[in-house]
Amino acid sequence: MMYNATQKVISLSGGREIVIETGKLAKQADGSVVVKQGDTMLLATVVAAKEAKPDCDFMPLQVDYKEKYAACGRYPGGFLKREARPNDSEILVARLIDRALRLLFPADYHAEVYVTVNLISADKDIQPDALAGLAASAALAVSDIPFGGPISEVRVARIDGQFVINPTFSQMEHVDLDLIVAGTLDNIMMVEGEMKEVSEEVMLEAIKFAHEEIKKQCAAQVELSKELGKDVKRTYCHETNDEELRQLVIRETYDKAYAIARGASSKHERMDAFDALEAEFASRYTEEELVEKLPLIKKYFHDDVLKKAMRNMILDEGIRLDGRKTDEIRPIWCEVGYLPAAHGSAIFTRGETQSLTTVTLGTKLDEKQIDEVLVQGSEQFVLHYNFPPFSTGEAKAARGLSRREIGHGNLAWRALKPMVPVGEENPYAVRVVSDILESNGSSSMATVCAGTLALMDSGLKMKKPVSGIAMGLISDSATGKYAILSDILGDEDHLGDMDFKVAGTRDGITATQMDIKVDGLSYEVLAKALEQAKRGRMHIMDKITETIAEPRADFRPFVPRIVQMVIPSEFIGAVIGPGGKVIQEIQKATGTTITITEADNKGYVDIFSQDKDGLDAAYARIKGIVAIPEVGEIYKGKIKSIVSFGAFVEILPGKDALLHISEIDHRRFETMEQTGLKEGQEIEVKLIGVDPKTNKLKLSRKALIPKPQKA
Repeated sequence: MMYNATQKVISLSGGREIVIETGKLAKQADGSVVVKQGDTMLLATVVAAKEAKPDCDFMPLQVDYKEKYAACGRYPGGFLKREARPNDSEILVARLIDRALRLLFPADYHAEVYVTVNLISADKDIQPDALAGLAASAALAVSDIPFGGPISEVRVARIDGQFVINPTFSQMEHVDLDLIVAGTLDNIMMVEGEMKEVSEEVMLEAIKFAHEEIKKQCAAQVELSKELGKDVKRTYCHETNDEELRQLVIRETYDKAYAIARGASSKHERMDAFDALEAEFASRYTEEELVEKLPLIKKYFHDDVLKKAMRNMILDEGIRLDGRKTDEIRPIWCEVGYLPAAHGSAIFTRGETQSLTTVTLGTKLDEKQIDEVLVQGSEQFVLHYNFPPFSTGEAKAARGLSRREIGHGNLAWRALKPMVPVGEENPYAVRVVSDILESNGSSSMATVCAGTLALMDSGLKMKKPVSGIAMGLISDSATGKYAILSDILGDEDHLGDMDFKVAGTRDGITATQMDIKVDGLSYEVLAKALEQAKRGRMHIMDKITETIAEPRADFRPFVPRIVQMVIPSEFIGAVIGPGGKVIQEIQKATGTTITITEADNKGYVDIFSQDKDGLDAAYARIKGIVAIPEVGEIYKGKIKSIVSFGAFVEILPGKDALLHISEIDHRRFETMEQTGLKEGQEIEVKLIGVDPKTNKLKLSRKALIPKPQKA
């Protein structure tokens, strides 16, 4: 054996185990582990540069999560048949890891760090995303990279009123709460998930329950690190500071910055004033001196002046950058139906944040197709979020979709998803698109509100309106002071200690996302933040329902209409026809789009058209195909062909029956020419029987003609 592997075993409920193994794979990385649960295996590696890049003053962390199709014996789709760029779900898992790790690196550590987590074996019933954070942290724990962890992440779900850690895919069908929670031994760092209108108290209990499991997983990593001698980390020096300059910046600019912060100005006015103050201070130095001093001036002005001025102003005076009280919501205005040709549209504006959102309703052919390693199927409701640079006044080009846009869109989608009817309740595919036109404070929660307005404007029968709010926190561990902020600004998010987004209906929470940037945040403070968030959500909900209180009675004029039919599954083939001939002919003749899906031994036929006559015609054609002819019924049929012994008559679409020459009249005919019947002629006939051997239908015209009286 050419390796020396070390393992740690973590016990879960129900006899399940998580195994952390190191020393076997990827040994040239700074740290690598394999995390196993059942047949699921994640390989996590971490590599850090030995030195920071010149003039780098931030933490350049890159986290990637990748699922290998071979992990569960599948081929990738597409032409190349290989894994390509990460899909949305892989990006979302990478973000969950990143948000938990990033803030725990030392503030003065600026070396490039690359964390890579690969799913290399997959049990089809185990959800690997719940193990990815543990794997990433364990790789850091067995390295010498400076890190303030360990952390771990777990999924907590509520099933039949009981909390469960890391439930399986099959168990997820019955949950009403689904959260991913990340934390250290002492603190919660990150929460994200969706719920079915649960209370604030239930959500808080779920977080506490998850933290107990996180503590066990963190303790195992601490033990592993000590066993391997990796509890002592590498030395580094990535910052050179000038304490005299720091004190000079604070002394010369703090009071002026405090006055600007207290001026309750708009975002750009405030930024321009701060920039001018910084430039004024820097102007005392020559260009040669600024080569060395300017980066430090910017750092001290941001960290020791702006940040502290804003925080002290809020904690000491209860005044915020725009003049609001801590629990005050910015002015809101809403409008629906702004885009006349869209299926549904809305503008939601809260302070300096604005979303223009549209709704498009389509057929099953428009549904999002999912072909991931462990998840396949389709998604009837999708939400897309766009954040162009002009929304913050930036002069730069938009270059593709960012991870941030995917994450914010997913949060808004989770918030609205429980209230958007799907399946038998709604035959339409639903696409919501939020274009952020202005941003200063949570645009994802503006998307939730604008999405609610646009959905109700479209006429889709949304179950309940949903509103969302972003909360913040400013705290001082030295004095114990703290302030919970409702409807935070961008600067309050950036300079504060917590970004906490909550969305839901009047009856409960549907989605949440929380990032905590401070140690020792108590559950008491979290509970107060949740209660204050609820009051804010209800205020925003009132503004939404003042604009439109419920879905429109009918769809907007440009919405194509759908009629749904449910047919026995054995008739699906008859409606489609050989090679799709029948359904294609119906679509061509009626100008409709028809989709058929099968579930529960039934066929669900959706007929989609903007033309009512075409819709009715297609409905009638399909209804005829699936109709079961009844003996004794009278039909108006068309003669399709004439043979020597009778005529074949189409009594229902696709259903021909024989009218024998002897059943045409009470008179006896020797030839069909004597009957006078022609192809294409419409006649009334009666179904008189079904041949038990061949199931062929027998017709009679004679049965509808009075028998002549004998002379």
